[in-house]
Amino acid sequence: MTAPLILTCGEPGGIGPELAAPALAAGVPFAWLGDPRHLPEGTPWAEVAAPGDPVPSGTLPVLRHDFAASATPGRPDPANAQGVIDVIARAVAMAMRGEAGGICTLPISKQALKEGAGFAFPGHTEYLAHLAGGAEVVMMLASTTVQPPCRVVPATIHIALEDVPGALTPELMERTIRITHAGLIRDFGIVAPRIAVAGLNPHAGEGGAMGRQELDWIAPLCQRLRAEGLAVTGPLPADTMFHAPARARCDAAVACYHDQGLIPIKTLDFAGGVNVTLGLPFVRTSPDHGTAFDIAGQGRADSSSTIAALRMAWDMAQKRGAA
Repeated sequence: MTAPLILTCGEPGGIGPELAAPALAAGVPFAWLGDPRHLPEGTPWAEVAAPGDPVPSGTLPVLRHDFAASATPGRPDPANAQGVIDVIARAVAMAMRGEAGGICTLPISKQALKEGAGFAFPGHTEYLAHLAGGAEVVMMLASTTVQPPCRVVPATIHIALEDVPGALTPELMERTIRITHAGLIRDFGIVAPRIAVAGLNPHAGEGGAMGRQELDWIAPLCQRLRAEGLAVTGPLPADTMFHAPARARCDAAVACYHDQGLIPIKTLDFAGGVNVTLGLPFVRTSPDHGTAFDIAGQGRADSSSTIAALRMAWDMAQKRGAA
């Protein structure tokens, strides 16, 4: 039987606390891990000792984790930075021990963690990989409300566009494709994944007229992987990879850089997009948005992506359990 999920609290000054109780609408078993003082006033909650402990219907199960300070919506408090980090580490430890079927993480403020606790990681994903013993991971953005589904994995992520050609190496692209292939099998139950690989340049280089990366190494890499039995197509022009008939021909697309992949999915499914980390020894998803300090505490936070992330995490956890 799959153990319940953990929903981590994220940044207390953001919209995370407002998303906790509405996330019960996901209809999957989970416990929220955080300081109940940070929840909006009137939130029905009950402390539990472990995920899955019974609580009254409509009540948020809370794995209590006391922070150093209360929270003010819209303003991160440096005193709470270490608490945010510790909650993530605690959730990962529980997942690694099998006490949780997976984790869904609410948004953090990397700046607040760096300023308040010297956080040394670029973001959630890198910290999770560190906690998992240095696992090689990739970030997937997956849709939940459009058909055919849109799943995108960028090979390079948070770097300047001018740095992409140097960072995008054959080794990085191959590693990204292989982790994506394994993740589609293990976490999405796709027996023989079909992966489309985008070219770096406009029109996938136009036969060398607009760049040579496609000719020099992306096409040979795809050919070599196909010879191994992987269903890899590409390099393909990125501007024709994301309409419905093209999406129907693949299970995931590997993009060369951040915006090449994330603009299409956020256009197609902004509210229903889910961030998935592939390659971890445990399931991890998160809503595809940030802390939204500008609307925190105003009752305007949209829980759609959090609900979608919890449902996807539960489905992934069950697929891992079945495997």
